[in-house]
Amino acid sequence: MRVYTIGFTQKSAREFFDKIKSNNIGLVLDIRLNNVSQLAGFAKGKDLQYFLKEICNCQYIHDTEFAPTKEILANYRSNNIDWNVYTEKFTKLAQSRALDKRFKNLYGNYQNVCLLCTEPTPINCHRRLVAELLKEKYSDIEVVHI
Repeated sequence: MRVYTIGFTQKSAREFFDKIKSNNIGLVLDIRLNNVSQLAGFAKGKDLQYFLKEICNCQYIHDTEFAPTKEILANYRSNNIDWNVYTEKFTKLAQSRALDKRFKNLYGNYQNVCLLCTEPTPINCHRRLVAELLKEKYSDIEVVHI
């Protein structure tokens, strides 16, 4: 199984949907806390679900269990905690939510799943942390950042 990751900011709609389509993504798993922000543009939840189905023949699910809590996210965005502390807090949260088991149970039947978040790169984004957790727990998972 391949687990892809993608952020929608700093990408045009064409670039975003071309990446999903060209990688034969079967499911885009939206792991943002909020998928209806005005800043989301083409990536607002209900619109994105429609576009993915029509353009890429791809399913869309928004699953906030894979998102950080409001508190963790707010503390990071306001610079009350740095990336290392954010990583520690998110990793503990992921373990307490048993995200590895949740992923396998709910989404393990897909060949290619793409974790969606906001950040343009995976470097300081929780989607990378989720992908790394999955790869660490399951040897059959390959991670690809697109």
